[in-house]
Amino acid sequence: MKVSLSNSTTAYSPQAFYTYGTYKEDGTPNFGLFCWLSFCLDGERCVIACIGGEKLTKDRIRANGCFSANLVTEELLPLANYFGNKSGYEPDKMQVDAAISKGRVLDVPILEKSPWIFELEVKQSIPLDGSEIFICKIRNILVEEQFAEKAREDKGPMPINELKPVVGWGGGTFFKVGEQISPDAQR
Repeated sequence: MKVSLSNSTTAYSPQAFYTYGTYKEDGTPNFGLFCWLSFCLDGERCVIACIGGEKLTKDRIRANGCFSANLVTEELLPLANYFGNKSGYEPDKMQVDAAISKGRVLDVPILEKSPWIFELEVKQSIPLDGSEIFICKIRNILVEEQFAEKAREDKGPMPINELKPVVGWGGGTFFKVGEQISPDAQR
């Protein structure tokens, strides 16, 4: 028997986590933790990123028109969780021990330890009641060298168990992802 739930529950909303990187007005890097990221086609493959509430990251994306989306891994989770829980408006937020450099195509900060990074240029934004959607052109994808050949040639599945992405399931619960399964396995 099935029962109905309120649509406001976050009990089931699995998403990979990304830290979005922007620069503050003074040039200081700023990162926030986000999970509402997906893809669409608009003449080319694009990223859809939604940010709820008012945050410095959203302010800076609006001002700069670009940002990085850095895949969160098991190793990066403590730092990413800090980014998600400490307000960007607090001046000491970025006094952290993290290897940060610049994107290769866009003027965006990136986390060196992230194995998969999108450099994104905002093409369109859609304000919603309580959040904003950014439809972004992918201007560059930075990946660790060991994943580059498979990704370039689009040959077979990416070794997601080696990327070690963190997935959230709602309510602040995190999971690691990694075992490949076949849709024919249960037949």
